[in-house]
Amino acid sequence: MTAREVYDNIMRDAISVYSAEGLLEKLESGKKLRIKMGADPSRPDLHLGHSVPLRKLRMLQDLGHEIVFVIGDFTAMIGDPSGKSKTRVPLTFEQTRANSKSYYEQVCKILDKEKTTITYNSDWLGKMTFEDVLSLAGKYTLARILERDDFAKRYATNQPIGMHEMFYPLMQGYDSVALNADVEIGGNDQTFNLLVGRELQKDYGQTPQEVITFPLLPGLDGVEKMSKSLDNYIGIDEAPEIMYEKCMKVPDALLLTYFRLTSDLSEDQYKELVENDIMAAHRLYAETIVRMYHGAEAIAVAAERYKSIASGGVPDEMDEYTCEVGTRVAAILRESGLAPSGSEARRLMQGGGVKLDGVQIKDPNAGFDAAGEYVLSKGKNKFVKVIVK
Repeated sequence: MTAREVYDNIMRDAISVYSAEGLLEKLESGKKLRIKMGADPSRPDLHLGHSVPLRKLRMLQDLGHEIVFVIGDFTAMIGDPSGKSKTRVPLTFEQTRANSKSYYEQVCKILDKEKTTITYNSDWLGKMTFEDVLSLAGKYTLARILERDDFAKRYATNQPIGMHEMFYPLMQGYDSVALNADVEIGGNDQTFNLLVGRELQKDYGQTPQEVITFPLLPGLDGVEKMSKSLDNYIGIDEAPEIMYEKCMKVPDALLLTYFRLTSDLSEDQYKELVENDIMAAHRLYAETIVRMYHGAEAIAVAAERYKSIASGGVPDEMDEYTCEVGTRVAAILRESGLAPSGSEARRLMQGGGVKLDGVQIKDPNAGFDAAGEYVLSKGKNKFVKVIVK
């Protein structure tokens, strides 16, 4: 693709660009640009929602630009408000390193491994003196920080805001200063922080970066953004059979969006199919995504497994969990990830969504009363094998 074609592709899918004229000028300048994207290491796995901006980075990388993937380990140790009304729990240094360990390999399922730089913002933020911090704080006013939507809402409703939280946009913005970034890409939930970086670069005598934000991919529930914590995600490092199965669950109304934002197919390859044969369109999407992340050879096995499960069968391969006689079913639901919490496990059981060896089990206090092997299932297609000793 030419610089203009990449620009047009970005403008087609972006929520906002600050500024469009500046971005086009930089892309057509012939200069090798330093393009930045940040990631929070609170969870170790990337999903298709992350792939939306990463795929644009790959296009820019193919034009010869430098991609810098910033792991926000220092900011994670401070605690990001994360757009929620409650502050995210800070991580330890060890947790940030453990969680980010697999990021590089996952990111390089999309980016060129030889042309991608991974860095940690503790490399510069951790070395700042208190004088440096005060100097940074002096470049932004409290009134401007409170323009951030979640801060404004919490302040208006008298919810507490820690002083350390006020520094989060400044720290993320300073990342752009430390790297002297030409362009930064992120989700539209990060717009405020990305623009802070643009403003800080001016204060430090740098040319302000162009900021590009992309839509947050809706999750498989069709309501919330794709998120591991909401269990509505398709992980880019998941097994091909799980990936295929989840792709078949994409809400019909969102399938065009998923094709456009997460695949390499052109619209004329899928639009008519989505409009006229939605099941065939789902199969095409599932095959496309599995091929992208696991290769064409993984498609047949994944498709056959899905066909078996969809017709009421039990898969040959399942995750296994071992427990003692007397262990409650709800505990295994939580431990295996079939339920995010004990309360949700009990709710699923009471609602009839859990089966043990094909038999519905509604008693939230039910346990494994005898040794043996059991198949525990949630809904129609999530299974684990339980070995009771």
